[in-house]
Amino acid sequence: MTVTPAHLSALASRAEALADEVRALCDSAQIGSPERDPLVAAGQAANLLARGAEDLENAAADLARLQAQPCGLPWGICPEHGNTLSSTAGVSTCRVCRRTWNHDRRGRPCEEPVTWKVIDRAGTETRMCDGHVLGARAAAAGATFLRLDEGGA
Repeated sequence: MTVTPAHLSALASRAEALADEVRALCDSAQIGSPERDPLVAAGQAANLLARGAEDLENAAADLARLQAQPCGLPWGICPEHGNTLSSTAGVSTCRVCRRTWNHDRRGRPCEEPVTWKVIDRAGTETRMCDGHVLGARAAAAGATFLRLDEGGA
């Protein structure tokens, strides 16, 4: 089985729900009742479950970054605004947001993560990032644009 970020996020949700359930159970015990003392350990277990949920979410984010496929189209873009880069003296700048990169980003293959599958009228499938999709939407009349899930499938 291939582990995906979605699997880890689902486990994190379950761990957080279980932690909440244990806390509610512990909180329901009456102050001064003989059951209160043993429930202190259960409350500590709930805290550990909550910490485990956080660790699982962090692992999901790390795995998503590791599994991210780069766009790879032969020119770089601004990840937010698309084909809006200008380059001077080895520095690339987005003409919209003014963000800069200390290299010729436009002259290198795109390293942004793939987030879309684009199918043109001929049936050719291209995977691309958010920034490249901005330009493709304007140029590829009749194409189908499908947002990929967080696991990239």
